[in-house]
Amino acid sequence: MRVDLFDFDLPEANIALRPARPRDSARMLFVDGDRLEDRGVRDLPALLRAGDVLVFNDTRVIPAQLEGRAREAKIGATLHKRHDLRAWWAFVRNAKRVKIGDTVTFGGGVEAKCDEKAEDGSLLLRFLGDEPVELLLTRAGTMPLPPYIASKRGIDEADAEDYQTMFAEKEGAVAAPTASLHFTPRLIEAIDAAGIQRETLTLHVGAGTFLPVKAEDTADHRMHAEWGRIDAATAARLNAARAAGGRIIAVGTTVLRLLESAADAEGMIQPFEGDTAIFITPGTRVKAVDGLMTNFHLPKSTLFMLVSALMGLETMRAAYAHAIENGYRFYSYGDSSLLLPKR
Repeated sequence: MRVDLFDFDLPEANIALRPARPRDSARMLFVDGDRLEDRGVRDLPALLRAGDVLVFNDTRVIPAQLEGRAREAKIGATLHKRHDLRAWWAFVRNAKRVKIGDTVTFGGGVEAKCDEKAEDGSLLLRFLGDEPVELLLTRAGTMPLPPYIASKRGIDEADAEDYQTMFAEKEGAVAAPTASLHFTPRLIEAIDAAGIQRETLTLHVGAGTFLPVKAEDTADHRMHAEWGRIDAATAARLNAARAAGGRIIAVGTTVLRLLESAADAEGMIQPFEGDTAIFITPGTRVKAVDGLMTNFHLPKSTLFMLVSALMGLETMRAAYAHAIENGYRFYSYGDSSLLLPKR
């Protein structure tokens, strides 16, 4: 499909630079088939049924944004995918100044050597020394806020908490699974009281999620791989819940992508561990998920393509037009939507 079909105009005033406080006070656009209803995140338990399952991503964002020098040139690095215990692939600003074998010096005495360059321009940075890389990043790194926020304000101490979900356990993401940012212990109590089940899986979100689609046709776009895991017990419980009539509701596009990567042709979710580069666009059959809770995404992004695959492009264009007109806040710190497709 033509990428420009997924374009729309978004006023800057609709871009959220801070989250709602408290988190569960955010607005939520309920899209039920092609019907639109203005609700709030706290209405979520009333919009689902007992026996439905909300699936969360328990990845934890690491301080993956680094500033340093190589050959006297200023270097900015955003880690996006772990290679091994000491090496990460990184998107690098001023990468042309870095040669294979060069050492990049970051803050806090942290150094990394450039081992390799990929076709997409990213560099493989191998961190020097014996300290765990996670410890090095706490000294040299900052929270990797999306460019549409970081370009408008500085990163501060509040972001260390604001850009982490209440489910964050397993370190490895360089972007938050932002749909889960809306959840609070109070909301979870209401969800449990309504008989709605909860499950977690892990997908370490990469910085590639923010890369623009430069191709003119979706068939020519290449997704960056991300590592994910669904254990056998979780897969079995999800399949059993669905067999009993419950709906699988992915909390975030990361969850939906991993569930679809793990599903067989009949929609049964299998245990999964490894990389996925699945690209879900209109025409892709979404077979493992019955609904999606997600924030509002960028024009011409792979994530807007994903929600259009689930709900239909015209439905999502109408939903986004409604959201813009009615002042919904977009992107990572913005408001939410609950999408239930016609079945």
